[in-house]
Amino acid sequence: MTIKKNKSLLVKKLLPTLIGVALFIFILGLSLYYIEGQFSLLALSLASGLTLSGGIAFFVLLTLNRKLNSADAKVVKVALNAASSGVMSTQWKKTLMIFTTIIASLTFLGISHYVANSLTTRWDVTTNKQHTLTKNTLEFISTLKAEVELTALYVGLPPKYLQDLFNEYERLSAGLISTQIIDPIENISIAAKFGNVVSGSERKVIVQSRNGRKDVDFSDDALTEEKLTNAIARASSPPRQVYFLVGHGEYSLTNTDNVGFSTFKQLLADNNITSTPLMLGITQAIPADCDVLVIAGARTELTEQEDKLIVEYLMAGGDALFLIEATTVTPPDQPLTTEQMQQNPSLNSIINQWGLNVKSDIVVDLTNHVGDDVGSPATKNYQKHKAITADLDYTFYVRPRSIEVLTQRRPNIKLAVIASTASKEKSWAETNRNLVIQYDQGIDTPGPVAISYVVLEEHKIKETGENEVKTAHSDTRIIVFTDADFLTNIYINQYSNAQMGLNIVNWLAELDYQAFLSAKAIKVERLDLTSKQKRQVMVILFFSIFVFVILGMVVWLKSKQQ
Repeated sequence: MTIKKNKSLLVKKLLPTLIGVALFIFILGLSLYYIEGQFSLLALSLASGLTLSGGIAFFVLLTLNRKLNSADAKVVKVALNAASSGVMSTQWKKTLMIFTTIIASLTFLGISHYVANSLTTRWDVTTNKQHTLTKNTLEFISTLKAEVELTALYVGLPPKYLQDLFNEYERLSAGLISTQIIDPIENISIAAKFGNVVSGSERKVIVQSRNGRKDVDFSDDALTEEKLTNAIARASSPPRQVYFLVGHGEYSLTNTDNVGFSTFKQLLADNNITSTPLMLGITQAIPADCDVLVIAGARTELTEQEDKLIVEYLMAGGDALFLIEATTVTPPDQPLTTEQMQQNPSLNSIINQWGLNVKSDIVVDLTNHVGDDVGSPATKNYQKHKAITADLDYTFYVRPRSIEVLTQRRPNIKLAVIASTASKEKSWAETNRNLVIQYDQGIDTPGPVAISYVVLEEHKIKETGENEVKTAHSDTRIIVFTDADFLTNIYINQYSNAQMGLNIVNWLAELDYQAFLSAKAIKVERLDLTSKQKRQVMVILFFSIFVFVILGMVVWLKSKQQ
């Protein structure tokens, strides 16, 4: 009799746990059905077996538990009457604990949901930070003063990366950038407002601001941050006007051959900078809208009148870029002629007045150069200048000259090297123009050798107001490179040459932000799951909840036995 009673007590103690295990098996079987999504062999065998056995065991054990509880009902009733206050107190404590746990859990879930939807902190785990805008873009967005509208015309279902990109710009612009993506086929009336002719294959972004509009076509390639940021810069900023001096054998803006400047012109145009040729010998004046004057590789001397006009322009606060070509060199058996000696002028008649002098030599670097030409030094030895040299890789130059600083110059002129060779022993400025590369101490200039310089001269201009004299500040900005080849069509897209060219023009035009960005390939790196994998994720996410429910049921059943 005692053994039978002990077995009964053991069964009663184990019943809640067994019921929980049975319920767990039942839910697991249903989960396998859900994951498989079809009646495969696995579903018919394992899932069906688990579901059936778990369900039957759950209901059998639950019925058994009820019968045992009914058999002891009288005992429980007597116990309750005997010690009503103490037992009731314990029962209320358990009820209160369960209620508190439920409320705390719901509160935690509510707070977690609110925090998750309120915090703006995000983590980009893609390899190339595809969903994170670059530092240059962030800095540029911070300079926006007016609203910008981005409208994407995309036929069909737009790619997710497009919406993600738009969301980033909108999120970081403090409300200044608004975005929308429309299907021009479904919304012909909206597309018509942009003057768009619906072709059925539109993939373009229309950027609008109070200063203008720019369209970006990405029919052939994905829309990149580079394209979009530059488009916003062009549309939101007043265009800059750059004049290129012509008439002295300078590099041509329209020449698409290797020695042309057409690629550089397009690069400037892509960044809201207009390039226009200037025949100073005819106009006899530098236009009033000239933001930057560029002399790109003049082959012959400028006239005295042209020199005078350029100096006056600079003295008045104008900005200029001098790209001075290399000195002519010949083999040792062919001495330089008088005509050759006069080719590729130094323009010292102008730049001497700002404390610089370009020498008639050749900068050579035996350690860092392009190909086998020691006269084409490659360098990333830059002066720290945020707007010009930040984040630059190597740039290289074809037969550059050295630049020396004159001691006699105006005190308000500030000079700084932009790029120079790095080696002290293996680089120098070779004075022998007959291609005899040998360092001669006391004759040649030892390294490191400066290839380019930046000049800044501040001016104070008095402007008369109604009741007082006001002082306005302006400045002259000059950049001198002793090579122009690095920006020609054949070399501009190598290393960081293009970025260097754009940076110097931006700084001269007083566009000190860097709109130029390295293209970042759009890669589909989001987690694309199959339907089965999605169901697996759902089960993993929600199964833990059911586990806590099962544990709670077991604890509740055990508490009823006490």
